[in-house]
Amino acid sequence: MKLKLSLISILLCGIGFAQNTVPEEEFNNIEEKVIEWRRDFHEHPELSNQEFKTAEKIASHLNSLGIETKTGIAKTGVVGILKGDNPGKTIALRADIDALPVTENNDLKFKSEVKSEFLGTKTGVMHACGHDTHIAILMGVAQILSENRDKINGTVKFIFQPAEEGPPPGEEGGAKLMIKEGVLENPDVDAIFGLHINAATPVGTIKYKPEGTMAAVERFVINVKGKQAHGSAPWSGVDPILISAKIIDGLQTIISRNADLTESASVITVGKITSGVRFNIIPETAEMIGTVRTLDPKNKELIINRMTDMVSTIAKAYGGEATIDFQNNTAITFNDPALTKQMLPTLKNVAGAGNVNLMKATTGGEDFSFFQEKVPGFYFFLGGMPKGAEPTRHHTPDFIIDESGLLLGVKTMTQLTFDYLNQK
Repeated sequence: MKLKLSLISILLCGIGFAQNTVPEEEFNNIEEKVIEWRRDFHEHPELSNQEFKTAEKIASHLNSLGIETKTGIAKTGVVGILKGDNPGKTIALRADIDALPVTENNDLKFKSEVKSEFLGTKTGVMHACGHDTHIAILMGVAQILSENRDKINGTVKFIFQPAEEGPPPGEEGGAKLMIKEGVLENPDVDAIFGLHINAATPVGTIKYKPEGTMAAVERFVINVKGKQAHGSAPWSGVDPILISAKIIDGLQTIISRNADLTESASVITVGKITSGVRFNIIPETAEMIGTVRTLDPKNKELIINRMTDMVSTIAKAYGGEATIDFQNNTAITFNDPALTKQMLPTLKNVAGAGNVNLMKATTGGEDFSFFQEKVPGFYFFLGGMPKGAEPTRHHTPDFIIDESGLLLGVKTMTQLTFDYLNQK
């Protein structure tokens, strides 16, 4: 019997799913700090590529823990490198740090009153997607891990990434620029983990999905050229507004007639049309801006090829011309299947098996996906909705998070780190 128990113990240690690697008391002691950090970031949000004060606070915290800290990565990003007492692999943990041009409508003591300008329009600034919680959680993880270096086999990189919501027009930023500047190198990262707080998921629960989890996001711009004419004599011109309507109608047939929706979901949306100056003038040009969302690389290629062919062909059929340009905003947030399977026991160990649920893919986008194109990655959703309450929507003035869910985020990211690095 003793031999069997010893063998089982060896096997459990070998796969690396430790029980209670860090005493519960350590987590409880840090919860108040994590909430305090989160409130400070919430009250003082900064837009993409402008996260200067945010970066200063993060760097100050990492330095206070004796963690090697690099600043100015991808303009305002911060990277901390923590070496464990024993050699091993390198894991990266990522948190996004930027806020949104949204004017907060919540009645909180730490409500954002920050004002700024976005694309020429005066606006409030708000952490309306939970990035403030992501920063605070990862700061908490950094503190716990720094105090337990003797239990770490390998190296941990803490990546605090700016501009997840997208850099300002004409600027580089976000995960792409961090990768370009070598954030996954020196030392080379073996795997990367990230989480996102979710206002529609009950506190205490976690959602995940292997493979395609969030969509590749393409921004497109269609420029239509016709021939200007008086509105009373449309036959004397070529109407770019009519052509635009036909193009929009045609694009939707790609989803309904070309894309295999039994394999994965896809979306084409035109969100903005600009044309004309007066009610009785048929204008010369029109511009349409929209987005394509796909969860499968082959489907993405098919849709983009069909859109490119269709736009010019439809315009020509009505006597005009049209071009389409694409800008890749995110890749597919693709959870490596082997890594997901490997780390699922950790999620269940920390949150409880009944609180870890498989989710459906979402057509939202995340630039964490660019890290996953380079190294195996795992991205999951953390519950932030009070149990029994109505969910609030992300990117809105009323977005709100239950702070009691933050500690589970700290525990989960900490244990994922130990279990990944300490496996045999």
